[in-house]
Amino acid sequence: MDFQPSVAFVDDDDDLRNANRQTLELAGFTVVPFADAMSALRSLTPDFAGIVVTDVRMPNIDGLELFRRLHALDADLPVILITGHGDIDMAVEAIQEGAYDFIAKPYPADRLVQSILRAAEKRRLVMENRQLRLALETSDDNLPLIGQTPVMQNLRKTLRHVANADVDVLIAGETGTGKEVAASLLHEWSRRKQGNFVALNCGALPETVIESELFGHEAGAFTGAQKKRVGRIEHASGGTLFLDEIESMPLSTQVKLLRVLETREITPLGTNEHRPVDLRVVAAAKVDLGSPEQRANFREDLFYRLNVVTISIPPLRERREDIPLLFTHFLHRAAARFKSEPPEMTGALRSRLIELDWPGNVRELSHFAERVALGLDELEGERLSQTTNIINLPEAMEQHEANLIRDALSANHGDVRSTIETLGIPRKTFYDKLQRHGIDRAVYAKQKLGD
Repeated sequence: MDFQPSVAFVDDDDDLRNANRQTLELAGFTVVPFADAMSALRSLTPDFAGIVVTDVRMPNIDGLELFRRLHALDADLPVILITGHGDIDMAVEAIQEGAYDFIAKPYPADRLVQSILRAAEKRRLVMENRQLRLALETSDDNLPLIGQTPVMQNLRKTLRHVANADVDVLIAGETGTGKEVAASLLHEWSRRKQGNFVALNCGALPETVIESELFGHEAGAFTGAQKKRVGRIEHASGGTLFLDEIESMPLSTQVKLLRVLETREITPLGTNEHRPVDLRVVAAAKVDLGSPEQRANFREDLFYRLNVVTISIPPLRERREDIPLLFTHFLHRAAARFKSEPPEMTGALRSRLIELDWPGNVRELSHFAERVALGLDELEGERLSQTTNIINLPEAMEQHEANLIRDALSANHGDVRSTIETLGIPRKTFYDKLQRHGIDRAVYAKQKLGD
């Protein structure tokens, strides 16, 4: 989000107004001069992406009244007052009411420039947060695929174009990028949306189970098969079958899946009956199946059969401009769950979001937003930005230990047994460390209740 600092400079003295305009333009600001308060009020709106500098002593509407009217228009608009010696008490009162700063005459040019720079940074953050909220309000509900970058706009356009083509699709993307969301969109935006969307993670099931899950079985087909079971493929008939981590599918199952894709028929275990199926297969892989090295034991003929259309979802590090928008959504969602107010985006936090590579992508970003909503990572983010605040080794170790405990509590939703197993420490040591670091376990238990 581009932000060009603008300064509305209000002063009825032509010479002073022109002199300050030249000074500020030399400092890199865009200056909008006004000879009186009324003309400024007619021009300035709540979406003015800058700050206001005004003299206090002016006819008709003075600077203090101008500040109050602007404050009523937009309480987050920084207003800097320029005062004579006799106006200082009045300026202090205005500061208490919310004015950003006051500068007493005579003042060096650098004093005004530095105050404007600080105010401009505050205004930039305010305007950026407003733009993020507006972008969320005007976007669709498929937020893991939200983004204003060209690559995400093209991705959504491609998904809509392919959705009704009724061809099998291969989705490529790293862990946590939103492959299942893309698959569900292909289903929801297609003519098959009235049918079932059936998802199966091929890497989560052992070889002895996956064939029964996919193809179904008859009663008595094998030991333990006490009754008939409809497989995922048959259940997805008329709809969409999503096969995640398909690179993990056993070779024997790959052969049978290839036959299903070619004949659109299944033969459940324990029967010779061929049953027609009407389905679309969307497969996802976190490796490049087109590369023989990464494909490993995945059948080449199955890859080509699935590779009618390939859609790639970029990792967060390749669309960093979208990260603040996504984070804001996850932060507001987490705050709603925890029944708390979402903190505003600070400059340090935004820098941290943009600079990190996020190897876990959207999933990792969502978990980080939950910790920030709970107040667990915000201070850490501030510490990372304060490079001049050097701490000694024992203090750093204490902070690291406290953060590890907080992360474990968050991951286990405050459950003591699971947390001490994660940390690998005795129960008594765990409670001693909670007391020493001032960590309230009940906060994390509340997180579980909000799930």
